[in-house]
Amino acid sequence: MSVIKHKEQRVGVLIDVQNMYHSAKNLYGARTNFKEILKTAVAGRKLIRAIAYVVSTEGGEEKTFFEALVRLGIETKTKDLQIYVGGLKKADWDVGIAVDAIRLSSFLEVIVLVSGDGDFTPLVEYLKNQGRQVEVLAFGRSASGRLKEIADDFVDLGKETKKYLIK
Repeated sequence: MSVIKHKEQRVGVLIDVQNMYHSAKNLYGARTNFKEILKTAVAGRKLIRAIAYVVSTEGGEEKTFFEALVRLGIETKTKDLQIYVGGLKKADWDVGIAVDAIRLSSFLEVIVLVSGDGDFTPLVEYLKNQGRQVEVLAFGRSASGRLKEIADDFVDLGKETKKYLIK
């Protein structure tokens, strides 16, 4: 796909941390390099907001990671991990990411979604219908085919694992 990216575009980057964490871990046995992902997402344009949607656990061992994101200039929105009867664990940020994307879209020309979750397909379609350029960054092997297809641009992070992963 070929989209126009120019330095005057106002960009918002929304990062589905759980999706990226599990994709990197399950596909490559590695961690995600959010510094490089942010750099690729912004692509020399005007970054208005970068938000990482994260999950906190009772132990709080992820606090250092959250602080590292903030040092990179990425705002964090935190949700507590929910543990249900029977041991099922859930912390879904899909609705929160969608609401923020729609809310922020009036201030942005470009929304970069860092997630391969196919649940975001209706969001991408909506934003494009509102005249926004929507770019998706994710690991291609675990990303929704439909999401890759409808995005104005798709960057497969799996094609440059040395750049986007930390072993």
